Amino acid sequence: MPFINSKVSVSLSKEQEKTLVSRLGQAISLIPGKSESWLMTGFEPEYHLYFRGDDSTPTAFVEVKVFGTENKSAFSALTSEICSMFHEVLNIPQDHIYVKYEAVSNWGWNGSNF
Repeated sequence: MPFINSKVSVSLSKEQEKTLVSRLGQAISLIPGKSESWLMTGFEPEYHLYFRGDDSTPTAFVEVKVFGTENKSAFSALTSEICSMFHEVLNIPQDHIYVKYEAVSNWGWNGSNF
């Protein structure tokens, strides 16, 4: 049950969005037990982000929430993939991308909780 929400300071075309959805779907498998078949993604384009008090450089804040426990080595590998893909697809410098992880012990779906 992973959820990846991305706030980006740039506009996002439908093609770019589909590319990111596909690549995030592949990358989520870096976390053991997670797969694209359960992945939900969200995008908030043209979000007002300031980094170091400046908004002149494209910036992204990506939140990754997963059901279960933390896996720091898998999270590290996923951060590398996320930074690479957001740079390649949206031209956001990797040093202007924050990735936040949250392991969640309570997760609801389809009328009940896991």
